[in-house]
Amino acid sequence: HWEFRSVFHTILGALDDSTPAQAVSDTLAQLRLTPEHLVVLSHVMVLPGEDADATQPRATMDMDPERAKQSLIAYQDSLPCPSKIEIVQGEPVAEILRLAQIYQADLIILGSRGLTGFKRILQGSVSSQVVEEAPCAVLVLKAGEPL
Repeated sequence: HWEFRSVFHTILGALDDSTPAQAVSDTLAQLRLTPEHLVVLSHVMVLPGEDADATQPRATMDMDPERAKQSLIAYQDSLPCPSKIEIVQGEPVAEILRLAQIYQADLIILGSRGLTGFKRILQGSVSSQVVEEAPCAVLVLKAGEPL
């Protein structure tokens, strides 16, 4: 039997205002989290003009900072362990990786928009780049597919 707590202590959940964010939240709820875990719930706000280059990864959904904070607090309230909220501005891949390093995350959980073909080429894939560049394990969830 695999014990989750013995492998991952610090988990970074990268959430946005999309259906995959609900999958991230649902997955966190299903993990056997204990008070020894730390979950960092994050949302990246893309600054105006940051996603103008179509070859760069783009945020899945922008929302105002107060709405982002309220959403993360709602997720945070359901966790059985210590947690922190990080609302940052910048390019999603860079910010997710930066937060993972700051908190020395053992696991990053994020959703995938499921882009294919031309849309994926134009908009890039945040989840693919995070998987490629992350300093730790990454769990990518599709909408409606929690653990």
